[in-house]
Amino acid sequence: MKNKIVILLISLFSIVTISQAQSKFKLIKAGKLIDTENGKVLSNQMILIEGNIIKAVGVNISIPQGAEIFDLSSTTVLPGLIDCHTHITSEPSNDYYGDMFRKSPIDYAVVAHIYTERTLMAGFTMVRDLGSDNLIDISLRNAINAGTIPGPRMLVATFAIGATGGHVDMNGFNPNLDTKGNKDFTGVADGNDEIIKRVRNNVKWGADVIKFCATAGVLSEEESVGAPQYSLEEMKTLVDEAHRWGKKVAAHAHGAEGIKMAVMAGVNSVEHCSLVDDETIILMKQKGTYLVPTLYALDYIIQTYSQKGFPEKIINKAKSLSVQKEKCFANAVKAGVKIAYGTDASVIPHGENARDFAYMIKAGMTSMQAIQTATISAADLLDMKTKTGSISIGKYADIIAVFNDPIADVTSLEHVSFVMKNGVVYKNGK
Repeated sequence: MKNKIVILLISLFSIVTISQAQSKFKLIKAGKLIDTENGKVLSNQMILIEGNIIKAVGVNISIPQGAEIFDLSSTTVLPGLIDCHTHITSEPSNDYYGDMFRKSPIDYAVVAHIYTERTLMAGFTMVRDLGSDNLIDISLRNAINAGTIPGPRMLVATFAIGATGGHVDMNGFNPNLDTKGNKDFTGVADGNDEIIKRVRNNVKWGADVIKFCATAGVLSEEESVGAPQYSLEEMKTLVDEAHRWGKKVAAHAHGAEGIKMAVMAGVNSVEHCSLVDDETIILMKQKGTYLVPTLYALDYIIQTYSQKGFPEKIINKAKSLSVQKEKCFANAVKAGVKIAYGTDASVIPHGENARDFAYMIKAGMTSMQAIQTATISAADLLDMKTKTGSISIGKYADIIAVFNDPIADVTSLEHVSFVMKNGVVYKNGK
């Protein structure tokens, strides 16, 4: 028995030793490499990785002895993709009211790791998560950072902030229902003092970014889809407080007036930005405000949400925005507004995050421009440009590959064959 234990321990030690030796250096041979910083496609490149950092990129580089080699010469290699608008802790089932009233926070928590893994396997090595009740997003982020579960690098917002009766509140249900419990465990806030408290609470809970609802929304039961839900003064108070704590601000906004107010208040990004007008497009360009479009989500709602039991008024909201949103986004692209990729994943299934690229091409972007929104531009919005967003020396080894050329056909990004995040390979060849 003792001999068997000794042999087992020796075997385990050998496995660990080999694993450590293999993980020190990795070399990727890329058939094509998308240089997102310069908007170019390079051929026959080599990428040397030490630990989790890119150490060298070029045609001929010195290969350390014992380096693990990944031959991706038949693929196009590019930086790991970034989704700047997700809600990775949930996904709608076919039971709207069941989701609302029968599931506890634990029900959501025990399946959330499935969504993080799907997202990573789809080639998205980083996400910004813009609102999750019960701090599940904090726990996910921390577990991923600790290596406990697989998933993308996460920046999180904890509770989305919004007005009473607005997009983050519960509308259209029995007013005697109390789903919040701890009154500080919410994003619902009215007036400057409450808004400041909610921002500070979110910072206390561990938020990386502050998200608020400047207007009404689609997947909530207030009557409007785009009317402002905060005054300009309230928005300015929120933005100033968040910036005081060093946190960027993302504003959910559909209607033209609310979008303009959010931009005037100084937000860093406008999410959805469905009915943005020409005046506000000019203002966004002047102020450097990012637009995060979430284009596919409306079509998905229109196509599938009736079968999921969602009220018809919600489907009609999506229909009322759909055509106008495409035109408004095309106008913003033409004007040169900064664009960062975002999908609203949770509204769409996690793992289908790459579906928005085709909508961007339809709106007038080139494939390279669309890819840049999900790499170098997204990294810029998230203050991660020195760490990710391109395959460059000194950045994290966040690298993906596809068999077909995404410059010729951007939908090839919906079929990622290789995923490396932080120097660790999670997918290779499927």
